[in-house]
Amino acid sequence: MLKPNSNIAKTYHADPEARIYNGRYYIYATKSRAYSQQKNIDLYVSSDGEKWKEIKDIIDMSTFPYAWQAVWAPSVVEKNGLYYLIFAVNDIQSDDEEGGLEVAVSENPEGPFVNHIGTHLIGKFINGAQPIDAHFFKDDDGKIYLFYGGWGHCNVALMNEEMNGFEPLPDGSMFKEITPEDYKEAPCMFRRDGKYYFMWSAGAWGDDTYRVVSTVIDKPYDKPENADTILVSDYDVAKSPGHNGYIEDVDGQFYIVYHRRPLEKTIRHCRSLAIDKMNFTQDGKIAKIQMTKGE
Repeated sequence: MLKPNSNIAKTYHADPEARIYNGRYYIYATKSRAYSQQKNIDLYVSSDGEKWKEIKDIIDMSTFPYAWQAVWAPSVVEKNGLYYLIFAVNDIQSDDEEGGLEVAVSENPEGPFVNHIGTHLIGKFINGAQPIDAHFFKDDDGKIYLFYGGWGHCNVALMNEEMNGFEPLPDGSMFKEITPEDYKEAPCMFRRDGKYYFMWSAGAWGDDTYRVVSTVIDKPYDKPENADTILVSDYDVAKSPGHNGYIEDVDGQFYIVYHRRPLEKTIRHCRSLAIDKMNFTQDGKIAKIQMTKGE
């Protein structure tokens, strides 16, 4: 069973994506440091949900020769026995710059991951969305949706069978903007009791306004509405919580996996990984999450 924990990593990490593969827990994360020093992705693995082993630099970055900084925000999905890792590189500011969202593949969830496409999956701005903060969501029918976007815009797309491009969504579009109110970045989705739960981060990641917002929608490509803030700074515990993933444990308990800044830290890159329980209200919404200090 996964346990609430704020001592997963001994070093600063951010933007966690959590998965269960082969009975083990995996948390993929950004190295939280200056952009020029973010050159790979790290992984934390646990067999009991309490003690975590760190695996550094799980991507063979020699297969991405055009990536030079800001290797960010991993997300992983399994398809046909292979593991696909998507992440952003270079923090591009316009279509004229080299970088965007990249896909790597491995036969092992621990890597090493190598370039799957040979070029960017998305290398330009679409619907105003900076190509960062990708999230893979695998639906019950096996379809894999990609959610992504910074700069206050969120797109959804449907991955093709080869995981190297896209298929049209039901409305015929390849990229549909579904930006909800109060959206900044870091989309995340899961399914529970036939409903789709969509979460994202609002505010600014570098200060105490950062927070997690959520709502329930009927289809993964619907535009989210009627959202509630579910996770905010708690000045008895930590501040700036956001950019979350999730895990549904074997007993059906949901957990939110996210990063936050220790109270005593003022430098924005000082972000730590944390896990807390995620519960639900009687009407099926995500209840407000209480941050814990961990064990």
